[in-house]
Amino acid sequence: MYDSPELALAADRSYMFDGGDEPAVALGPLNAKDYPMTHGLSRLEAHFAGREFPLLDLLEAGAFTPGEAEKAGLVTVVLDDIDYEDEVRVAMEERVSLSPDALTGMEASLRFPGRESADCKIFGRLSAWQNWIFIRPNAVGEQGALKVYGKPERPSFDWRRT
Repeated sequence: MYDSPELALAADRSYMFDGGDEPAVALGPLNAKDYPMTHGLSRLEAHFAGREFPLLDLLEAGAFTPGEAEKAGLVTVVLDDIDYEDEVRVAMEERVSLSPDALTGMEASLRFPGRESADCKIFGRLSAWQNWIFIRPNAVGEQGALKVYGKPERPSFDWRRT
């Protein structure tokens, strides 16, 4: 069981195997507001991205079975043993098809959903895009994504640069 699902809450999608009625994920007081992000939201608040959610009810419930976690919105989807491997494989293939720099940019954009402060705009998004992505060969190199955008060629990525 995951005692603190901080990584899952920070992800844009999460897949959980339906292992039955045993608790699979748990929330605790540290998921509330003890460690706010630069925009003032906890990971749990950021996960719900401005949507209403019963914070106190979720914290009081503590542990959730896979079905309860899905219903509460803590995971994207719960899959049984028939679908789990295929769905996770497809999701991984989808992500592998993106360049390392695109994944960096996506992660920077997903890190701070909802309201933004100057700190999270500067240190979260702009620094990732301006200082990381737009200067990289995967974006602006001879066969980079920005150079071949709109052309019939596909970009060529250096997978060692992640």
